[in-house]
Amino acid sequence: MVYRLIMIFLLIFVLGACEHAPLNGKIEKVGMLVPDTISDQVWGTIGYKGLLQIQSSFNADVYYKERIDNEAAIKLAVKDFDKKKVNLIFGHGSEYEKVFNEICKQYPDIHFVLVNGRADHDNVTSIDFNGEAMGFFGGMTAAQKSHTKKIGVLATHRWQPEIKGFIEGAKYVNSNIEVVTMYVGQWDDSEKAMKLYQKMKKAGVDVVYPAGDRYNVPVIEQIKKDGLFAIGYISDQSDLGNNIVLTSTVQHVDEAYELIASKFDQGTLTGGRQRFDFQDGVIEIGRFSPLINQSFREKVSGLIEDYKKTGKLPNKT
Repeated sequence: MVYRLIMIFLLIFVLGACEHAPLNGKIEKVGMLVPDTISDQVWGTIGYKGLLQIQSSFNADVYYKERIDNEAAIKLAVKDFDKKKVNLIFGHGSEYEKVFNEICKQYPDIHFVLVNGRADHDNVTSIDFNGEAMGFFGGMTAAQKSHTKKIGVLATHRWQPEIKGFIEGAKYVNSNIEVVTMYVGQWDDSEKAMKLYQKMKKAGVDVVYPAGDRYNVPVIEQIKKDGLFAIGYISDQSDLGNNIVLTSTVQHVDEAYELIASKFDQGTLTGGRQRFDFQDGVIEIGRFSPLINQSFREKVSGLIEDYKKTGKLPNKT
């Protein structure tokens, strides 16, 4: 009798423990931290779109917090998500690298995801986008259209791989073209970006690639007023003016987030780097302006198909 009572007690204890245990490898609730805002029409907006896709695909509760851009704010946000039983957190940028790697051991039931950064633990994953390839084909397009043979990259940081790609793509079309490169230093510093753009315009640049977040749209709007040309960034920005935006270097961050969520839900997501490129359908060149002739469009499309097969850009084959 005593033995039976002990067995019943143990069974109740085990069932109770299972009821409250985390569903390892299964999405419960998903959180996203955004360094700026989800309404910037570029980086924040596309990240939020990815969160909504996860909500729809996995019938999951999702949460987001805006303007989480410092260590104290990140730690408080993660603590709040943990209370809500969130077990997958996306830090929408490289800003979350240090803190995620620092605190991940405190939250073994949460998997942390960030962009373009270091991931040193089993429950931290970094998503890397091959910006060099998309920059290359954007640079080709800019060089093909430029009348002054002087084009500009208005970048945020020197480490952005799309800068190198853009320059090499432009040189592939015209080895004598001049590429003016300036750095804003902050993804959202619209005031500084506009000042640097004005310097580019005075220098004779007629196609600009504003490779940044919040300043991207204001710069393109000014380019439109000045009658110059732009290469869009992150999303297809042809809706800002298809006679202004020659094409866009598109990162389907939303698609990458859904792929990551799917791996997590299947229990196959590992720590470390997850790299995405044209071959994954995550990166592409956006719609071409009607100002870009058909033969050049076909040439770029053919080169992209070759790149998907070989993994080599046309200047490296």
